[in-house]
Amino acid sequence: MPRRVDRINGLLREELSHLIARQVKDPRISGVVSVTQVKTSADLRSARVYVSVMGDAATKRDTLQGIQSASSYLRRELRDRLALRYVPFMKFELDESMEDADHLLRIMDQLNPNPLSNEVPGGD
Repeated sequence: MPRRVDRINGLLREELSHLIARQVKDPRISGVVSVTQVKTSADLRSARVYVSVMGDAATKRDTLQGIQSASSYLRRELRDRLALRYVPFMKFELDESMEDADHLLRIMDQLNPNPLSNEVPGGD
């Protein structure tokens, strides 16, 4: 991926995080919401925005619907804030990687129930 697209992805992630946290007033958006990743197409016309939401399945679903309903507002605000020729159309998706990592760590903890001790193997 070209450096320019990487920079735009990072810029969009920062600005969207700020806008969602401070300016979107939808009551469905509750709890901790963070934009984890933005993947912009090569022509910069569309982007997938991955959001992580803390809470149960209903909270995640409602928050994602609230963010999607605010997408035209977010795009308009980004147009005013960023010096880009095209502000991409955004599709929001839930990022489940944090939950997947937590689940994997729990399985690993179950495999090794004894935490590491301060003993050195083979020492007297």
